[in-house]
Parts: sequence; C-alpha cells; structure tokens
Amino acid sequence: MNGHIAKEKIDKVLNDFTPQVQGLLSEMIRFPSIHGSETGIQRYLERKWTDAGFEVRRHPISETIKADPEYTPVEPDLDFKGRDNLVVRMKGRGQGRGRSVILNSHVDVVPAGQWKGAFEPIVDGQWIYGRGACDAKGCVATMYLVACSLRKLGLPFCGEVIYQMVIDEEVGGNGSLSLIREGIRADGAVVLEPTKLTLHPANRGAIWFRFEFEGKPTHMGRKDQGVSAIDLARETIGILYEYEKELVQDQESQPLFSHYGLPAQVNIGVLTAGEWPSMVAGSAVMEGGIGFLPNRPMSQVKQDVVRYLKEKGSDTLKSRYRLSFPRLHNDSYETPVTDPLVQAFRAAAKATDAQDNIVGWNVSCDARLFAKLAGMPTVVFGPGDIEHAHSSAEKVHLSEIVVAAETLIRFIEKWCGGVA
Repeated sequence: MNGHIAKEKIDKVLNDFTPQVQGLLSEMIRFPSIHGSETGIQRYLERKWTDAGFEVRRHPISETIKADPEYTPVEPDLDFKGRDNLVVRMKGRGQGRGRSVILNSHVDVVPAGQWKGAFEPIVDGQWIYGRGACDAKGCVATMYLVACSLRKLGLPFCGEVIYQMVIDEEVGGNGSLSLIREGIRADGAVVLEPTKLTLHPANRGAIWFRFEFEGKPTHMGRKDQGVSAIDLARETIGILYEYEKELVQDQESQPLFSHYGLPAQVNIGVLTAGEWPSMVAGSAVMEGGIGFLPNRPMSQVKQDVVRYLKEKGSDTLKSRYRLSFPRLHNDSYETPVTDPLVQAFRAAAKATDAQDNIVGWNVSCDARLFAKLAGMPTVVFGPGDIEHAHSSAEKVHLSEIVVAAETLIRFIEKWCGGVA
C-alpha cells in the first residue's frame, strides 16, 4: 500500500461535510419510504448525489425477479415500476492492482404505526430522531459522507468503490437481489446497518412459517366429539419450542454468537382461530419465525420442522395441518474471521473510535445475499443501535455517522490497495 492518510486531514474533511450530512438525513426522514413508496426518496438522492458531482445510475427492477427462487414474496404484491435501485461507482485507477468493494444500504423503512410525526425529523443536539434515522437512512447518509470525503481528499485509490442504495430490504432483500442478478460484483461487500459501530462478519438467518389447522367444529356441549384447531396449534407450539432448545444448544459450536442469551429462537407472532365462544374452533392459522445460526442452513431448518412434527406430533395433528414457508426466507451466513476483508476492516476500526471486536449479529439483513449468492466476503457495519430501529424513539447520533465514515475511509484505504 502506498501511503497513509493523516488523521488530521480526514477529520477536517469529515467536519466540513458533516452539516450537509445532517441536512441530508433530515430530508431523507421526511420521505415515508415504506414498501411501495420509495420513488420519492430515490429521486431526491439521485439529485443530491448528482449535484455533488457524482454519476448516478438508476437500476430498474424487472418483474421477472418474482420468479427468482431467492425472491421474497411481499404482501401486497406490488409492481416495481418507478421503484429503482441507485448505484454510484467511483472508478479505481489501479489497472487491476486494487481490490474493489461494494457499500450497500437501504432506503425503505417499516411503517410508523401509531407514531405520530414519525416522518418529521427532530434534531436535538447531535441526536437525529425519526423513522429510518438509524435503520438505515443514517447508513445511507454515511455512504454519502464517505464518497464526498474521499473525493475531497483527492486520493485515486486503485480499486473501485460501488455505492448501492436499494429498496425492499425490510421485506426480504429483493432490491439487493436484483443488483446481484444483474451481475454487479466486487472483491468484497460492506452492508451498512445499525450495529453500534461493531463489525459483524456473520448473521443469524430468519424464516417465517405458516400453519393452517383444520379442526372439527362442534357445540361446546359436545366438545368431546370435536377437534379444536386451537388445541392443534397449542400442540404445535410446544413441539416448536422443543426445536428451539435444539437450536440454542447449537450455539456452542458458534463462538461468534456466544454472547447472546438467545441467539436462535422460535417465535409465534400471529394466531387467529375460531368463530364463536361456545363453538369448538374449526380452523386456525398460525404464523411465526425461526432464527437460526450459520451452522444450520435454511434448507435444513425446513426439514427439521417437518421432522419434529412427524416424530413428536399426535396422530390427530399429523392429519390436520398444512405447513408452508410463503414469505420471509433470509438464510444465515458467515465470513471467516481470518478472511482478509474482515482483517482489513478490523485494522481500520482499531484506527478509529469504532469497535474492533468481531462478533456475529442476531439479526438478518441483505448481507447473506452477497455472501451466499454472489460468493463475496461480506461484513455488516454501521452507525446507530438496532434496539432503536422500528421503535417510536428511533434515532442516531451524528458523531457515530462521522466515526463510521472515518472507519470506512480507513478500510477503503487498506482494501482498495492504496493510491494509484
């Protein structure tokens, strides 16, 4: 590597751009960019990056993506017209000598629910509040700060830096999937999510299940002659919780996740059943999710659930349920701690105020797509705390955005091969 950027030089450039980034993030929060409503924020970001002197390219998402085996079905099933990903490329000058990297984050957010004023940003000192402040518009703002700062520093790195602003992350990752299917690749990927400036080279996976139970409705006075769909659901819940114990025992072979009390889990999120208080429930629908570690692929989790029901379920249950996995299906992933990308990022973190420890993340995100489908070493990193995400107190501290940007600059300096 040729040279090392002086800290004082980086600090000055970051400080110069920080007020712009605060304004950018506040404006992004104003866009209610829930699933299906991302066009406004993407056009805004396109203008901002273009006005800053970058070449921005829209990447439309083809409707054919819905036939992809990795596509996540979404309700409601909207089309992708006008709902583009954005990509900005900073070309390297190394003529093949420098490694390239993708920086990826998402502009879509979860609905605000009862949170009034969620899309009106509040700035309190260096805290910025609003839906998406940390998940993940603060991360998008970080990428903008990195790009502007690198250009201002004027260092022509050998390797290319590719900035991606995608949609559909919150509903399963279809935006990133589309870019991967287009063939966009790099020598590594950093997916920006709110990790409290901690480096995560592994994520647990998450898959949603749906059970449909068929009971035999009768009057409660003839309860013994009926079959309660609620009782079938209750039996199934017990079986699933037994499976959860097996998942938790597996964490002993996954040291990156040992600091979590419950790194893998089974959750029952929705249960609807019955028609009348004095009637044995004739039908029930139960939906939930399973979180699992990288040592157990998603295909095995599906097989495990079927096996548990077959081995532990009553004869009545076995003939009266239908199981499907129709929606979220995020696989787990792990990039080895010894991988050069992980080590380069850790070295960058040690040079800043970021966390230089390496742990797994018990959250799923788009990282697994880059790791498993594109075959790229991948890490997750970013400003903000996941505990604030999806909450009525969502926020991010501006200083964390600055530290995240400094860490990424240091990482790019190492990973992309110095200067040409």
